Amino acid sequence: MNKEQRDFLKDSVRKRVDFSRTGQSRGVPEPPWQKPTPAGSPTVSLPAAGNWNVPACDLREAIARRQSHRRFLTLPLSLDDLSFLLWAAQGLRQAASPRQNFRTVPSAGCRHALETYVAAMRVQGLDKAIYRFLPHGHSLVKVKGFDRLESLLSEATFGQRFCGDAAATFVWTAVPERMEWRYAEASYKVIAIDAGHACQNVYLACAAVGCGACAVAAYDQARMDELLGVDGDEEFAIYLAAVGKVQSEPS
Repeated sequence: MNKEQRDFLKDSVRKRVDFSRTGQSRGVPEPPWQKPTPAGSPTVSLPAAGNWNVPACDLREAIARRQSHRRFLTLPLSLDDLSFLLWAAQGLRQAASPRQNFRTVPSAGCRHALETYVAAMRVQGLDKAIYRFLPHGHSLVKVKGFDRLESLLSEATFGQRFCGDAAATFVWTAVPERMEWRYAEASYKVIAIDAGHACQNVYLACAAVGCGACAVAAYDQARMDELLGVDGDEEFAIYLAAVGKVQSEPS
């Protein structure tokens, strides 16, 4: 038993934080809500909410049938499918100004310290590549293309082949500065909680588009960060979910 590690799950840290010294309290400008898009980077507009070809889904049934899937069909995701799943994971609930960041999932203090990446293996209209989702603008920016993306993903998740067999694998990264600006040392537990909110929304949204998902928390940190092109310090991978089409069950 390691009591120090267990303390991460408690909120005792809040009594030790001097909130008068946070960036917010000192008048430091808040970090941007999403990473800037590098100049000249190719972007892909996603179908907007309300324009998806996504059937209605009974929420009670989706919750009751929620399970992890590690075997996927070879069918691709449509761009509508991906757009809907990304919106469910981190989408904006309304047109946003720089002061509005209300999303489809809760976040401590509305800080939303996550970025969502997609390793697209089989998505109609997309090259095989790593993309980053831009909630403000509901679009994708291409990070880097890979010929061996499937095997690289499997290798970066300690041989979990289904991460490469999926049509797409979502990878959430943490950008701690966004949360630290308000909560200092009390940030880290709630960042992890936020990742759980996003992943569960993907699980439930998958039911509407004939997909299944499997959450993954076991991965090679350095290799995954390198695959995403993040520095591993100011931004690093925190959670994954493999997504693909699955055989429909008889009703």
